[in-house]
Amino acid sequence: MKKIGYILSAVLLFVGVLMAQTKGAVISSPATEFDFGTIKEANGKVSHTFIIRNAGDAPLVITRVATPCACTTPEYSREPIAPGKEGKITVTYNPAGRPGPFYKNIAIYSNGRDGAFTIRIKGTVE
Repeated sequence: MKKIGYILSAVLLFVGVLMAQTKGAVISSPATEFDFGTIKEANGKVSHTFIIRNAGDAPLVITRVATPCACTTPEYSREPIAPGKEGKITVTYNPAGRPGPFYKNIAIYSNGRDGAFTIRIKGTVE
């Protein structure tokens, strides 16, 4: 009977190790903030493309990207990002009627994290 207990414990330990190695989709980015510096309002909209990586072992699905106001708009592919691959999110800021410094958080919701993964843009409008 003691031998069965040892075998059962070994099997459970093995299953636990296997489950710990499976991490699912994991969202990451080499750079989470971009500084536009000083931009001219008269020059119009500015954009930056963020690289989004899937550091996990399951496809990463971006479900939505939320911005703080209509002055900031995201563009991204709805296709899943395979494990080890990259996707892109392009964020465009419209400085019209918004002189002075700006700092915008963009929330990325996906199956790769509980809650939001945040990227940021900032700069100053002249």
